[in-house]
Amino acid sequence: MAEDLNQQINEIYPTLPKILEGTTFELSLYQGFWCPTGMSPIRGVISFQKCFQAQDTDILVASNPKTGTTWLKALSFSIVNRTRYTPSNTPLLTSNPHDLVPFLDFHLFTQNQLPDLSGIPSPRLFAMHTPYSALPDSVKDSNCRIIYVCRNPFDTVVSLCHFSNAFTHKQDAQLSMEEFFELFFKGISPFGPYWDHVLGYWKASLERPDKVLFIKYEDMKEDIVPCLKRIAEFIGYPFSEEEERNGAIKEIAKLCSLGTLKDLEKWCNQRT
Repeated sequence: MAEDLNQQINEIYPTLPKILEGTTFELSLYQGFWCPTGMSPIRGVISFQKCFQAQDTDILVASNPKTGTTWLKALSFSIVNRTRYTPSNTPLLTSNPHDLVPFLDFHLFTQNQLPDLSGIPSPRLFAMHTPYSALPDSVKDSNCRIIYVCRNPFDTVVSLCHFSNAFTHKQDAQLSMEEFFELFFKGISPFGPYWDHVLGYWKASLERPDKVLFIKYEDMKEDIVPCLKRIAEFIGYPFSEEEERNGAIKEIAKLCSLGTLKDLEKWCNQRT
């Protein structure tokens, strides 16, 4: 099966339209959305589409890049594992949220076309950037839960520009903020067009509110507590009245605050 899949990918990749080759924003058009160029990202997306078998108990974090993914991963992990770990011994103190809630399309199926996911205990926590329209049938047909976070497009493109250009010091490989804005609002961005990505999950949340939860980054920043309660209820791990009285929600909010995550990320990077 791996050989057949590899052959399919090798045949598909050269035929894909590409743009901005040689820059930090190099992209390939696949099934109507722009995927970061290179065999590995394309291989990961295609392998994820064709091989991933969703389970009804899976919890999937979905997003556009740079829209609050890391924050939502940390919150989801903490909600699900709050009876297993305390704020003083949670793996979030020593591990990046991307390791605790790995990307299916951009990590697991990129590193290994047929990763063995059978040993992961339920509920399995994964993440993905793939648009809703391009998700595997096993995800759409199962009862797994999808939490989707969107963010103001202006802030998204600014964050995306800084993030992309941080990976190279070659000036000729970088794009200016003005170039990023022009491309972004033409629909050219990783896993975009941005608008199609957001609308796909938003419509799914209206059609299947039991399956897709649509939340806004700005709402999370304004008041994280009601957002935490919504997420916990949606994925089947609601907070009890006793937990609320004992401050469990505020503990998770503090542990997973943007400031705390940034400090932990710096600390983890210094250790590696």
